[in-house]
Amino acid sequence: MAWIAIDAGTSVIKAVAFADDGRELTLAREKTEVLHPQPDWSEQDMDGVWSAVVKTVTAVVPQITEQVRGIVVTAQGDGSWLVDEQGRPTGNAILWNDGRATEEIEQWTASGAIEQSFRISGSVSYPGLPNAIFAWLDKHQPNRIGNARWTLTCGAWLFSKMTGRFAADLSDGSNPFSDVKRGEYSQQIVALYGAEKNAKLLPPLAKGKDVVAPLTDHAASELGLSAGTPIVMAPYDIVSTAYGSGASQPGQACVILGTTICAEVITASLDLTGDPAGTTIALYDGLHLRAMPTLTGCEALDWTARLLEVDGLPALGDLAATAPRGSNGIFFLPYLSPAGERAPFLNPDARGSFHGLTLGASRAALARSVYEGLAFVVRECLATATADKLSEVRVCGGGARSDLWCQLIADATGVTVIRPADSEIGARGAHLFAMAITGETKDITEGVQKHVTHATTFRPNAEAHAFYTLRYETFLKVRETANAQWQLLAGAR
Repeated sequence: MAWIAIDAGTSVIKAVAFADDGRELTLAREKTEVLHPQPDWSEQDMDGVWSAVVKTVTAVVPQITEQVRGIVVTAQGDGSWLVDEQGRPTGNAILWNDGRATEEIEQWTASGAIEQSFRISGSVSYPGLPNAIFAWLDKHQPNRIGNARWTLTCGAWLFSKMTGRFAADLSDGSNPFSDVKRGEYSQQIVALYGAEKNAKLLPPLAKGKDVVAPLTDHAASELGLSAGTPIVMAPYDIVSTAYGSGASQPGQACVILGTTICAEVITASLDLTGDPAGTTIALYDGLHLRAMPTLTGCEALDWTARLLEVDGLPALGDLAATAPRGSNGIFFLPYLSPAGERAPFLNPDARGSFHGLTLGASRAALARSVYEGLAFVVRECLATATADKLSEVRVCGGGARSDLWCQLIADATGVTVIRPADSEIGARGAHLFAMAITGETKDITEGVQKHVTHATTFRPNAEAHAFYTLRYETFLKVRETANAQWQLLAGAR
């Protein structure tokens, strides 16, 4: 028998079939379009995303000789995918990287609401979360939110299309409205964000077996499967990717080098007394994932390749590798998202910049400075996520294909970096979750031990680590001086 794992990312939808022995059987991909109808806006056509899922699943099903045991869904998180009573979209989905509600976040930061909320949720709010989106819609598009019955995430939207059920799993429900230690919505947080009248939009939190439901007749006809096929709502993509990389136990870390960088550590204990930073996601058996999801990752490399007129990221990496360690004194602050930054610090006004340029600055040094800046971001994210010493860091995502970046992360952090053998890490993690929740394995760790293998190991160079530790300290000081510039530039926009 086979599982089909759907990984619905922001720009690509993938359906991957896995055999019972863990082998990847087949894969289908469909690109999706991110819409930008206004500056700083980021939206998707919800029906278009569903259509892409249908295309990938119907492409995979005929290639599977085994009976389909079930479908498991993981997807991009956060944002607000509003639907009415019948489950129909009330407009485009507003995505996690949407920046229209920056003003609301600034007001809540100034009032202390975000810090107070962090003490309960373990998560920092940013413009692409439902609390900020609700507040913006109330002011600017009241009919759109007034016609809504549920606010879903991408994964919850797809689950509803397949099962007719409206729910959110614990990971999707963690931020911004949940008491992360209790695993339930917090009315105190709802009140902090003035969301009392919109609290009715929050879907029930599905726990345990409640994340499994049968495929409806209508969805079965669209997907080419049998009605009643089990559908599993897995944790959203950053959690599923941690599982797929092999991180399932306290103290294990994973860094996703994708559209954004997400450094995450699994922990059995929570300390919410420090400076508010990042996201805390409820898992299973009392475990939590402390995640530092930035707003810029590989997009910074794509931007650099275009800027330097380099043909693709492999060529950019080759160019950067010709520059000396330290990029001839150039530093790059990689905060290129129009929504600023959300981890390991929150500042909607944060912007990217090169520092230390001279007439002698080369294309190679500029390119290397971007890789080094991104490696420093990984170091800071991991340090903010946990004070514990890490034994190794697993890396995945498109950026993990870069040997240069992986080695720079090892040198910057002083920790061994491991690149898994799987290419579809998020789908693999969703599959591991499906096996655990349906009883095929005792838990996710058993699945990891059976099915996750590693391909390449990058060990830190002691001399390089000492060098980059000094550079990292300077990087932080350069960023500190940039804060005043960000505020000044925000007033000029």
